[in-house]
Amino acid sequence: MMLDAFARCRLHEDFEPVTEMGANPYYRPVEERLVTGEVLVDGRVLVSAGSNDYLGLSADPRLKDAACRAVRRLGTGTSGSRLVNGSLALHETLESRLAAFLGQQAAMVTPSGFLANMALGALAGPRDTVLADQLIHASLIDAVRVSRARLRRYRHNDMEQLDRLLDGCDPAAAALVLTEGMFSTTGTLCDLPGTAALARRYGVRLVLDGAHDIGLLGAAGRGAAEHFGLESAVDLHTLAFSKCFGTTGGAVAGPADVIVYLRHHARSMVYSAALSPASTAAALAALDIIETEPERRRRALAAADRLRADLTGLGYDTGGSPTTIIPVHVGDIVPCCLLWRELFAEGVFATAMVPPSVPEGRALIRVSATALHTDAQLDRIATAFAVAGRRLGLIS
Repeated sequence: MMLDAFARCRLHEDFEPVTEMGANPYYRPVEERLVTGEVLVDGRVLVSAGSNDYLGLSADPRLKDAACRAVRRLGTGTSGSRLVNGSLALHETLESRLAAFLGQQAAMVTPSGFLANMALGALAGPRDTVLADQLIHASLIDAVRVSRARLRRYRHNDMEQLDRLLDGCDPAAAALVLTEGMFSTTGTLCDLPGTAALARRYGVRLVLDGAHDIGLLGAAGRGAAEHFGLESAVDLHTLAFSKCFGTTGGAVAGPADVIVYLRHHARSMVYSAALSPASTAAALAALDIIETEPERRRRALAAADRLRADLTGLGYDTGGSPTTIIPVHVGDIVPCCLLWRELFAEGVFATAMVPPSVPEGRALIRVSATALHTDAQLDRIATAFAVAGRRLGLIS
């Protein structure tokens, strides 16, 4: 008798008591998303404090109108991959605009940000090495697994360790350095100056995942590379439309020959139905707004600075993030989920991050500030953290 493959289908042992206490924070259905930055959950209006919608575009009437017009003209889906019969002129318009926006030769639109990152699996092979920051997203880890390349991870922003790892790479094989512009759980920025300098010294390609920072950082919103003045140092960008662009989908942008290669060899591109007309049109409308309304990113970052100061003042460890993501470090899973429950009771819908999304013992509440948050809503979030934290004995 062989082992039952379903026998391993169990959640983390801490989730049983968490669920019994009514503190399971996952798969809570939202009934309505309001243009005010609030959500309707279980019949209650709560302040949305965990969304990636940093610029507040997902409910913007201009994106909604663009999506509706595309549906009326092109239907609800493409029913085919881009390779065969799913390509739209609308896709190519978006790709051309994105490439120009990011200062790259070409771009390739994918059905999701996850699949944009998975496309990177076509760039490496079994003899190659991918050197990646310890905090990279799961989609990037999966891309390396698909490639069968050797994955070597360095401590977060540890340039000395990255230097040693690069020095130990096989010169007869290829190597890539893979990092994120803005990390999704901690809100920290990559050490792009240090990473780019090492990539240049060793003659390896630098790939930057800009899912969270493209649209938010830099004078023109072109992300962490623009923020650091190092756009020419990045060989390939990936991005997601589910953050600053307020819709769904993703893209890869870089040299034209690399993009053509990925169009034919990246399995996530070749074997996935194309991005829907509605999401494509919404992303185009979002790009227009990103290029013409810089005040949105300024407001989002200012709101984060205010809220971070309030939470730090209460005694919470927020990790010093300089971006719209504010990690409130708790430690273990159970108290983290209990804090989420108390925040929910106080009218704040935040995000609990537990292993494997974060390292063991580093569970946290992820708070995100957006351009839509009013000062009153920021005060409401801070007050909820004060009440919930004192109730649980996490702060004095």
